[in-house]
Amino acid sequence: MLKVLVVDDSLIMRRNVTKMVEGLGHKVVGEAKDGIEAITLYTKLKPDLVTMDITMPEMDGITAVQELKKIDKHVKIIMVTSHGQEDMVITAIRSGAGGYLLKPVNIMKLRDSIRKIYPNIVDETTLKQKESALLESEEIFLPEIEEII
Repeated sequence: MLKVLVVDDSLIMRRNVTKMVEGLGHKVVGEAKDGIEAITLYTKLKPDLVTMDITMPEMDGITAVQELKKIDKHVKIIMVTSHGQEDMVITAIRSGAGGYLLKPVNIMKLRDSIRKIYPNIVDETTLKQKESALLESEEIFLPEIEEII
């Protein structure tokens, strides 16, 4: 289970990403509305992963990535961006982000982005798929009661 910091100036977007992260079996340890708040919370909470919007007031996501990299060169960040911001995504990747997601974000895209950064992570959806496959593929032997008696 990863500890995640969700950063976006939109409360609705933060809530949606939080719900998806938790749906994957990870824990959201904090939410920030801009880059300044993200830096403060990152230093306090030390999350394993940050989802970062690019366009935000006070401090944009690209500047926040650069500042977080100064604090922790191993910080793991997934940029969350709208279509048409490809140049900004390239700048964010060059600044140290590990990946990006295009809005609208869905749980499968988020899961895939997390797996690119943490290839060995096992999330809740993976566990459910494995459990389902196991139950479908294995015959469970239950001896008759008379055989036991």
